[in-house]
Amino acid sequence: MNQPSRKPSSLYPGIILVIALLSLFGKAHAHGGVAIEEDICMIRFGFYKAHFTVYQRQTRGGEEFCEDLPDAGPTTFFMGYLHNSLKDVPVDFRIIRNTTDLGRYVKWRDLEKIGDLEPMTVFYLPPERRADGMLKIHHTFDRKGNYIGVVTARHPSQDKIYRAVFPFQVGNSRFIYIALAAIIAVFLFLQWRFQPINIFMRWLLLRRNRAS
Repeated sequence: MNQPSRKPSSLYPGIILVIALLSLFGKAHAHGGVAIEEDICMIRFGFYKAHFTVYQRQTRGGEEFCEDLPDAGPTTFFMGYLHNSLKDVPVDFRIIRNTTDLGRYVKWRDLEKIGDLEPMTVFYLPPERRADGMLKIHHTFDRKGNYIGVVTARHPSQDKIYRAVFPFQVGNSRFIYIALAAIIAVFLFLQWRFQPINIFMRWLLLRRNRAS
């Protein structure tokens, strides 16, 4: 009997699906004024830069998030300034509901067109200086959905304002993508690993049926 051969081409659709799901995760992981740099989450506004980390300790313990959050509930945003001059200027922090149709591609110019952001605002920290270079924000999200964070700081000596705008999701679906990709990957591995056995069993069953 000829040795059954594996047919990797039959796995291609599943592999492509796994790659597509992981790419969705990658796109959702950081956007707007927040980005991953050397595995560290950073926020930029103008020439300013700070470490940026989000925690949901009641539901996720010490797990760190860059933007998108898995759960509604108590949340802590943490910024660690990387420029000494940032310690000398007031910084404010605003969270608004994302009611635009731009999703993750919303920019400050889009928010300017809205005008008054107060009706959309769910949290606002007025401008304040942080001599220790650390800004910590506590907010409880009472519902899942799409939000936009806006961080604002002035230039220390010039009449300039810098902003970071970062859209994010609370209770977002990227975690579903990861789980689904993992399940599909395991299924593909098992299919590849045991395909010769399955072919052999089908061959035996076919011979038995013919013999009977």
